[in-house]
Amino acid sequence: MARVPLTTEPVVSSRVVVNVENIVLTPEQFFRLCRDNPELRLELTAQKELIIMSPTGSRTGSQNMELSFQIQRWTIQDGGGIAFDSSTGFLLPNGATRSPDASWIRPTRWDALAAEDQQRFAPICPDFVVELRSPGDAIDD
Repeated sequence: MARVPLTTEPVVSSRVVVNVENIVLTPEQFFRLCRDNPELRLELTAQKELIIMSPTGSRTGSQNMELSFQIQRWTIQDGGGIAFDSSTGFLLPNGATRSPDASWIRPTRWDALAAEDQQRFAPICPDFVVELRSPGDAIDD
């Protein structure tokens, strides 16, 4: 029986950054890009870098779920605000579209948004954000 030699695979970063600065990518186009590629986790920086992230590992996914649960529980007990999970993108004032691991917005700010804006990447910076640092994350991420 033939034996397959063991090989070492290089460790690949959990994200890829693509410079799209010279491509005019409107918020609507970026929303459609994300919608058309639901298997990808995409973010856009203020410097017009497209970040493509791999799915989280199982432990990180469990920790993200716990974060989302705790914020949702707090929202229900407190009786106010809207909680969001890691799949939610927000169009920030600096032009970036980011998806924090968990976030929360005061109801008065959320209700002030047009219904159409609430259906897309809402143009709002959440009042509270939690970002879980995963083992593969760098400090400058």
